[in-house]
Amino acid sequence: MTSIDSTANEEHRFPCPACGADMRFDPASSTLMCDHCGHRDEAVMETQAPPAIEELDYEAALRAQLPEAEMEETRVTQCTSCGAQVEFDQDAHATECPFCATPIVTDTGTHRHIKPKGLVPFALKEEQARDAMTQWLGKLWFAPGGLQDYARKGRRMQGIYVPYWTYDADTKSRYTGMRGVYYYVTETVMRDGKPEQRRVRKIAWTPVKGRVARWFDDVLVLASRSLPKKYTDGLEPWNLTGLEPYAPHFLAGFRAEGYQVDLAEGFEEAKGVMEATIRRDVRFDIGGDQQKIITLSTDMSDITFKHILLPVWLAAYKYKGKSYRFVVNGQSGKVQGERPWSAWKIAFAVVLGVIVAGAIGYAVAMSQ
Repeated sequence: MTSIDSTANEEHRFPCPACGADMRFDPASSTLMCDHCGHRDEAVMETQAPPAIEELDYEAALRAQLPEAEMEETRVTQCTSCGAQVEFDQDAHATECPFCATPIVTDTGTHRHIKPKGLVPFALKEEQARDAMTQWLGKLWFAPGGLQDYARKGRRMQGIYVPYWTYDADTKSRYTGMRGVYYYVTETVMRDGKPEQRRVRKIAWTPVKGRVARWFDDVLVLASRSLPKKYTDGLEPWNLTGLEPYAPHFLAGFRAEGYQVDLAEGFEEAKGVMEATIRRDVRFDIGGDQQKIITLSTDMSDITFKHILLPVWLAAYKYKGKSYRFVVNGQSGKVQGERPWSAWKIAFAVVLGVIVAGAIGYAVAMSQ
C-alpha cells in the first residue's frame, strides 16, 4: 500500500523555542529556522544524528520479513484527479493537491509501508526555484506571457520530497555472439562503358562466447506516478553523494510523497537499466568492428535496495481553465514542465512568416 511518508506527522513538527511557531529546514544554512521570529536552531540538527544508511535485503522484503523497525504507518489521502498520496497535519481537514491543484478532503486512513533510508536535502530555497522556473518560462517561444506573470506573482511553490528506489546487484553474464571485422577487396565495375576498379568493404564474422561481470550500485528508479515520468526523468542527473541518512528534521516545512511503484515493480525497471549496461559490456568484450549478441544469460546475486527521497520544488497553476505543472530539481535547479502555447503568438508567427515569404518572392520576381 502506498502512502505519504510522514512518520507520524508530529515527528516532522519542530516548535520554535522562542515563539512556539513551527520551524522549517532552511536549505541556505542547513539549520531549522522560524519564519515567524527568525530564530535558528542548530541543536536539533546536531543532537538527532541518525544511523548510517544501510541497504536492505531485497528477497527478505518480498517475503515480508523486514525488521519491524524498517516499517511505518502514516495518515494520508489520495487525490482523485492525479492519484497522488497527500499528507495532512493532524489539525487539517481539507487542502489542495500540490501536484495538480485539485481541492481534496482528508481521509483518516493509515497505510503501512517501508521507511525511507536516506534523502538528499533541499539545496535551493523557494525563491531560487521560482526564479529558475520563471527564467525557463521566459525562454519558451509561443508561451502565453500571462502565464509567466501569473507564475511570478502566484502562490509559493511546494517543496516535495519525491520517492525513489535504489537497487544494488552483483551480476555475472554468459553470452554467445559474432565478432565482425572489416576487410577490403578490389572489384571491377563498368562505368560509362569502361571498366573501373573500386575498393569495397566487407565483414568477416567469427563466432564468439564469453563472460562479463559487473557490480551495480544505486540504480535509481522513480517510485511515484503523480507526475509524468518524462518530467522527473528530465530532472536528472542527481548527485547521490549528497545523500543523508533519513532524519525528520529535514522534512520540517516540506512534504514527502509516498511511493506508488512497489518494490518488485521498481526492480523490473532497474533490471532493464542493468541489462542495457550489460549488453554494452558484452559488445565491448566481443570486440571487432561490429558485434552481434545471439544469447545472453545473467545471474543476479546479493540484491539489496533502499527507499530514498529526492527534493523537488513543484508548482501547479490553473491559468484560463487549464492546469500547468512545473518541477524544479531542488539540488541543481534544473527545470521541467508542461509546455504552454499561446494561440495568438502562433497565429502572429504564421502571418509574419507568410508576409516575409511573400516579400522575398516579390523581391526575387522584381529582380528577374
